[in-house]
Amino acid sequence: MSSQTKARSPSTRNADETDLISAIGHKTSPPHTIQSGSRFPPGATAGAGGVNFCIFSQYASRVDLLLYASADSLAPFQIIPLDSEQNRSFFFWHVFVEGLPAGTYYTWRMDGAGDTATTGRRFYPEKELLDPWARAVSDALWDRGLARTEQDSRSNRLRAIVAEPLPRATSASHWKQVSLEGAVIYELHVGGFTRHPSAAVGHPGSFAALKEKIPYLQALGVTHVELLPVMAFDTQDVPPGVAERGLHNYWGYSTHSFWAPHPGYCIDPARAAQEFRDLVDGLHAADIGVLLDVVFNHTAEGGEAGPVIHFRGLANDIIYHLDAIDQRRYLDFTGCGNTVNCNHPLVTAFIVHCLEYWVEVLGVDGFRFDLASVFVRGDNGVPLANPPLPWVIESSHILSRVPMIAEAWDAAGLYQVGAFPGMAWSEWNGRYRDVMRRFVRGDPGLIGEVATRITGSADLYADDKRKPVSSINFITCHDGFTLYDWVSYNTKHNEANGEDNRDGSNDNLSWNCGVEGETGDSAVNALRIRQAKNLLTLLMLSRGVPMLLAGDEVLRTQRGNNNAYCQDNALSWFDWRFTERNAGMLRYTRELIALRRRHPSLTSDRFFTGAPLPGRDMPDIAWHGVRLNKPSWHDPQARLLAYTIAALRDDEEDLHVILNMSDQSVEAPLPLMRGRRWHLALDTVQSSPADIFARERQQPVVARVYPVAPRSVVVLEARA
Repeated sequence: MSSQTKARSPSTRNADETDLISAIGHKTSPPHTIQSGSRFPPGATAGAGGVNFCIFSQYASRVDLLLYASADSLAPFQIIPLDSEQNRSFFFWHVFVEGLPAGTYYTWRMDGAGDTATTGRRFYPEKELLDPWARAVSDALWDRGLARTEQDSRSNRLRAIVAEPLPRATSASHWKQVSLEGAVIYELHVGGFTRHPSAAVGHPGSFAALKEKIPYLQALGVTHVELLPVMAFDTQDVPPGVAERGLHNYWGYSTHSFWAPHPGYCIDPARAAQEFRDLVDGLHAADIGVLLDVVFNHTAEGGEAGPVIHFRGLANDIIYHLDAIDQRRYLDFTGCGNTVNCNHPLVTAFIVHCLEYWVEVLGVDGFRFDLASVFVRGDNGVPLANPPLPWVIESSHILSRVPMIAEAWDAAGLYQVGAFPGMAWSEWNGRYRDVMRRFVRGDPGLIGEVATRITGSADLYADDKRKPVSSINFITCHDGFTLYDWVSYNTKHNEANGEDNRDGSNDNLSWNCGVEGETGDSAVNALRIRQAKNLLTLLMLSRGVPMLLAGDEVLRTQRGNNNAYCQDNALSWFDWRFTERNAGMLRYTRELIALRRRHPSLTSDRFFTGAPLPGRDMPDIAWHGVRLNKPSWHDPQARLLAYTIAALRDDEEDLHVILNMSDQSVEAPLPLMRGRRWHLALDTVQSSPADIFARERQQPVVARVYPVAPRSVVVLEARA
């Protein structure tokens, strides 16, 4: 039998298909000729002579490929039924369409024997399905509400786009750093960073607009950006009460197309991959790496009442964790309605190949995995001792070259900070965040744990031969209060979300400095700025990898909203006027990052030992309290900790740090440095520009003690 076949004539189609074809009007060109195609690679691959399409569905018995001229075409210009003998290899369906150009829009349609309750298999013969491997997608006609119904929603669907193939990222466009040692990460939202009118960019909210802001990132001194989800997501995935307010999914933790950049961040969704890589290349040219926040723990299809997008109608029983007794029900360990069955071999392969694509072709430098403890769950959601997915990711010859960061918990209570499986993984250190917040708000008796967190959390990582780089240290992130709100609110204020303030965390470990919310009290406002500087200073003085939330450097506020996932408006956007309004805080942050980056003793990927350094008469770290070498480890009321760090290089100064989170001033003694004198680097109680000094502007401290104000941090550098 010839490997080349013709598309079936209209007479072989069902009545609905004939109606669709006639809706286009008289066709001026014949249908595209087809060949059997190949099962590699999955998705749509444009090449010489046409496009190869391939999709997975183990139990489908009827498969149609629908081709559209545009995102808003009312009907396909060709429907191609696939033949189970010609167009199927194992569980993959494939076809090659001759002469088909890139830029064509397409969907799939599947039918088969479904037995939802006992096998978990679902088929929706009238539904059009999105290609999970699509490199570009359009959501112009998407209506989540209609997609949740059983009937056909042909005018309200997501469509894949045949994308122009991109070559692999070249060495010139690939960034040079592969380790997070010495990194300073800046977590930002692609859309929100440039949507405010004050951003003054060409295409607000786009990859191109973010590229325009690279000089700001360079001046700030960060080494990496960590982008909130940029894989195509469902902006309509919000609770009904939220939708009624005209709000939508802003953060992007509702992925539907893992291989495609989000069309809402593109000028032309058909060129999504190219637009994203242009951003990556621009950041690399500025010596800034790109980390992606990715969401493989659940999909936008949600639970039983969720929409049909793709997996539900392709391989529901393979992709998702289902209830063993009633497989109509989805197991939900994510709080989002479903849980991806990550350790099924086909799902593991899908995830790993997808990550490799973002590295090899789009030039990404690493990933942060949302609710990564889902990766540990096996059949029926039971945690595995040796889950395959984390090990396969770090064993990939491509992915082993880039950092992997786990949010080492999930919504069902599995908490693995310090114990995430694998060897090379870093983790968001929630324990660092919590103790630093408590310490700075004034909780007593914490100095032992504070010392442990400052020095890289050896208690979590040293036993299994991990290093300080395993700890991603943070005070704030997208989820929770901003830095300014942390010093301004004791309780969350999420009324604008439309969920009666029930959403968001109730345990923020915050302190409003005496007044809830905005105030004209100058003393309160001065204390808030000092507290914000205290937190940032602790972050930048700690071994491990600091992560800064975008906008904290200019005291951005969300007016007490600690769950702004649905606020795609000025509440969440970066207001660029704050760079002038709070210029002193911006200057402080820039100088603080510069101080960290010029001190290898702060960024070293080794744990402190307390032993003398080779060729030095001082240990790598020495601890103090109100007296030198007398830390108050066992004092339940202690709120002061001081320490001295020895320089690791000849061109580096020793550091002395005093953390006074008590309500009392302290005359802190300074260690005697033979042949050198202490110089004041920063004092958070001082107003800008006297709060931090560049090295060349530091003044020597003549006295043997330094007066440390209440709730403040002091750092000194020793030099001749």
